[in-house]
Amino acid sequence: MGRSERERLRETRLRQTLAIGSAGLAAALLLLTLHTQLTTASAGDVARKPIVLVELFTSEGCSSCPPADALLKTLSEEQPVAGVEIVALEEHVDYWDQQGWKDPFSSSQFTERQQGYAEAFRNRGVYTPQMVVDGRREFVGSHTRDAEEAIRRAASVPKAAIELKKREGAGKETASFSLVVGPLAQPLIPSKTELWVAVTEKSLQSDVKAGENSGETLRHAAVVRTIQRIKTTRGSDNFPDGFTVEIKSNWKPENLRVVVFLVDKSSRGVVGVGTAEIPR
Repeated sequence: MGRSERERLRETRLRQTLAIGSAGLAAALLLLTLHTQLTTASAGDVARKPIVLVELFTSEGCSSCPPADALLKTLSEEQPVAGVEIVALEEHVDYWDQQGWKDPFSSSQFTERQQGYAEAFRNRGVYTPQMVVDGRREFVGSHTRDAEEAIRRAASVPKAAIELKKREGAGKETASFSLVVGPLAQPLIPSKTELWVAVTEKSLQSDVKAGENSGETLRHAAVVRTIQRIKTTRGSDNFPDGFTVEIKSNWKPENLRVVVFLVDKSSRGVVGVGTAEIPR
C-alpha cells in the first residue's frame, strides 16, 4: 500500500471516528434535553395540582356527624387522594340547636347555604351530615369511598387558577389580600359567576354537655368562621383585585386560612379555587 493510500485510509478512519463522536455527543445532548423537559414538566405538574373544594354540613347536636367530621379532618389534614389538593369547608348548621345542645359554631347562614344545595340537587330537604364536592355531587358525609371517588372525578374537571397574596399593612382585626383570577376553563364558560370568600379555623374542639353527643369531645377540621359572596359577574370579567376579611379576637391566627372559590351561579358548580394562610 502506497503512502497516499495510507493517508487516505487514516483520513477516512478519522472522519468515521469524528462522525461517531458527534453522533454520541448529539445523542447525549438529546437525552439531557429530554431529561430537562421531563423534570420541568414534572415541576409544572406539581405546581398545577388540581384543587377540589369539599364542604361538610354538620352539627355538634347530631349523633351521626362525628364520623363525618373525622373524615373531613382526614381529607384536609392528611390529603389522602394522590395528585389532588383538598380544601375543606366545615359548615355547622343551626337546625339542631333546639335539640338540647347549641353548637357554638352554628349559623343560619350555613343552613341557608345548604338549602340552596338542596334545591340545586332537587333533594326533598336538608340533612346532616352532608358532604358536597365542588358543588356538583352530594352524599352522606361519613362515606369515605364516595368522598374519594367524587374528589378524583372533580379533580379531572379544569378550573380557573386563583392566586392570593397577603397585603402588608393590615391591622390585627383584618387581613387583606390581592386577588388574581385566571381565565375560566373552556369550552363551557358560565354566563354568570359568583366569587365567594371564606375564613376557616382548624384545631377547634368542643366538650359537649348535652344533646345526642353529650359527654363527647368533638374535634373539627376547617370550621368556617365567615363566608360571604363578594362579587357576581358575567363570565370572567370585572373581578376585584383584592379583598379584606375580618379577624375576630378569639380566633387563633396560626390556625386560620382564607379560601376563595368561584361558582357557576346556575349550577352551583365550583369553577375555581384559591387558598392562603393568614400568618401573623
